[in-house]
Amino acid sequence: MSKHWTERIAEELSQQGRDEYIVGSGTSISGSVHIGNSCDIFIANAVSKELRKLGENAKTVWIADDYDPLRKVPYPLPEDYSEYLGQPYYEIPCPEGCCDNFVEHFQKPFINALDQFDIENLEIKSGAQMYKNGVYTEATKIALENTERIKEIFNEYREHPLRDDWLPYNPICSECGRVNTTEAYDFEGTTIKYRCECGHEGEMDYTTGQGKLTWRVEWAARWKILNITCEPFGKDHAASGGSYDVSKIISDEIFNYPAPYPIPYEWITLDGDAMSKSKGVFFTPEAWLKIGKPETLNYYIFRNKPLKPKDFTPKMGFLDLMDQYDRVERIAYGEEEASNDKEKAKLTKIYQVSQINELPDEMPFQPPYRFLTVAYQIANGKPEKVYEILKNNHQLPDRLVDVAYEDLSDFDKETYLQRLEYVNNWLEIYGPKFVKFQVMNKMPRVEITEEQIEFLRQLADVLENETFSNDVEFHDRMYEVLEALELKPQKAFQAIYKTIIGKKQGPRAASFVLSLDKDFVVKRFRLEE
Repeated sequence: MSKHWTERIAEELSQQGRDEYIVGSGTSISGSVHIGNSCDIFIANAVSKELRKLGENAKTVWIADDYDPLRKVPYPLPEDYSEYLGQPYYEIPCPEGCCDNFVEHFQKPFINALDQFDIENLEIKSGAQMYKNGVYTEATKIALENTERIKEIFNEYREHPLRDDWLPYNPICSECGRVNTTEAYDFEGTTIKYRCECGHEGEMDYTTGQGKLTWRVEWAARWKILNITCEPFGKDHAASGGSYDVSKIISDEIFNYPAPYPIPYEWITLDGDAMSKSKGVFFTPEAWLKIGKPETLNYYIFRNKPLKPKDFTPKMGFLDLMDQYDRVERIAYGEEEASNDKEKAKLTKIYQVSQINELPDEMPFQPPYRFLTVAYQIANGKPEKVYEILKNNHQLPDRLVDVAYEDLSDFDKETYLQRLEYVNNWLEIYGPKFVKFQVMNKMPRVEITEEQIEFLRQLADVLENETFSNDVEFHDRMYEVLEALELKPQKAFQAIYKTIIGKKQGPRAASFVLSLDKDFVVKRFRLEE
């Protein structure tokens, strides 16, 4: 069977013969953590899981980069929050007073969402706490003592060389609280002298943690401190002469530690736009979990290689994604044929990598997400009625065809009700206006032509006197009627939608009509109520 890219990476890593494999990941807490910059932890977890399958001792470490300076005010904070620009996230107050600080306010929803992904052996670190607790003290000493060589390494990749008195450390200004406006220019022992753009000049003791190593030195330092074996990161860090290239040399030469196995990945765009916390263009894992189960986010991330471009939309395109996931699940369980053996092996592997728990022996009940967006509205969200519509439209798996709603197993009912909740949330939050409708209890006031009235009358006779095993048969029969009347399809379907939901557009007409109570539809098409 073909191997998934996470499996191949795990196999390469296992050849190192380590007692423990630590797969690192890190995310800047500059605002809401979205599905783009949280790829680190999901990829890291997948690799750790594959290592454990090989019998290796592996864990995932996630570092909150919460000591970096605030560079832009994140959405939805007001612009007056700009007074904190340049200050470390960890030292900024909570915008709503509900948490200890800015970091906890934006990090907590993400951490809560991670619970549903059931990440084993996960260790969460705070960059700020690592500095404050002295974890970086020894690394800071080593870096300062090797400043000249570090400068040489940096200058190899810079257009303009660093100033002569540059030090690889940024103190937090004791006057203005900023960390990105200070310049450390001298040190003696653990005391660092610095000047700040605010005009203040001062000294600080780096053992207090009131400052931080410059990024590329810090990254190399934490690889050694945490014994990182492998680390995913955004493609910007992987650019030639970028953070990874520089930190790799610093790690080797200054900290005497081999740089971890790199897994660069492509950013995820949102409806074609780059995700931006400051502009409010982002989509979070917790938002995903309102409209789809966690395995579907895993599937989205792992269905392609990490550097392949990915664009996400929570709108109509999300229904396509759910269709794809369901097809992959059916293929993995042998419920649907793949186009060939190679596709079957590939899709089955992607499905397996995407799963959080062990696979049940029987394929989970997966009522079609797209179909449910219609059935849910017809049934006003009533699970029993939606189930009946699924049955009448041949949307149940063979094993449930003769099973009544009240006889569903606990697992099937839980799976079914959860998907109904996802569909309801999608309709409320992301569903475009044209997919939303309400079946009118009384005949709406509509204007239709004599030809449309005749079409509806004949369609009522068809429904009353004929039976259809599926919506395709009924769709073909509708076309026979409208073609005999020389009525354009658009006009014919408009007549259906106008009389039932009072709109010119609606869901796919054939399955929609068959999902409704037949007596109700017949009377409505005869304009009797």
